Amino acid sequence: MRFKIKKCPKCGEYTLKETCPLCGEKTKLAHPPKFSPEDPYGEYRRRLKKETLGIGVKK
Repeated sequence: MRFKIKKCPKCGEYTLKETCPLCGEKTKLAHPPKFSPEDPYGEYRRRLKKETLGIGVKK
């Protein structure tokens, strides 16, 4: 079963459409991806998050 409900990242409106009816922004899936214990991209995702937040990054 595919998820159909989407959420606008700009205004937070939930919809079934590809674009937000209120602001016209492209919507994204409202559900997180499935959890996998063998997360193949976990290391990269955590590294990106640390870099984005500036944690443990040498400047």
